[in-house]
Amino acid sequence: MIRIGIVDDKAINRTIVKQKIAALADACIVLEANNGIDFLEKMRLLEGDQLPQIILMDVDMPQMNGIDAITIGSVQYPSTVFLVLSIFDDDDKIFEAIQAGAVGYLLKEDTAVDLGEAIQEALSFNGAPMSPAIARKTLLWLKNMPGIAKQLKERETEILSEREIDILKLMVEGLDYKKIAKQLFISPFTVRAHTRKIYEKLHVHSKAQAIQLAHKYKWV
Repeated sequence: MIRIGIVDDKAINRTIVKQKIAALADACIVLEANNGIDFLEKMRLLEGDQLPQIILMDVDMPQMNGIDAITIGSVQYPSTVFLVLSIFDDDDKIFEAIQAGAVGYLLKEDTAVDLGEAIQEALSFNGAPMSPAIARKTLLWLKNMPGIAKQLKERETEILSEREIDILKLMVEGLDYKKIAKQLFISPFTVRAHTRKIYEKLHVHSKAQAIQLAHKYKWV
């Protein structure tokens, strides 16, 4: 039985997706969330064999959008696959979702058959399922990768402040609080305060997870 999670801020959209999944013989819904923060909180309550194998993630949501939720979730739950299910086919959103860790990108207008095939492709064949319109846009990225990468870098660095990024880089280098404080000419107490803020913004609970995200964002 395939364990599926649905993350979408609109109840009607979640209902439609559930109806499509009901047509699949070997799938069940184990998690529903209405935004990225709700998703992360509910994932923490599940044991390993209860975690969704695949998350169908909306993009545009309040509090935490799907892009940031995938970025964090793919680090915290590496065994879970993320598949975007959105009404948006903007170039930026598609690229950001895939860069964040999504294995594929479908449109909500896709049929239950399309969705079922995409889930199987992502889980059983390690594929990258995409709606035809999304696939065409993806091919165009290959001609514009430098410019797109620059835009993505600018968006990512908005998550943390300049000081927080400095501290995170030094954490990655292996420095402890006292050494970071000495290098940045601030107190260890201030370093600890910034570190707590970093963990809060990235929704992580350890230095190791923060460093994983730093590598993923290419801040180091």
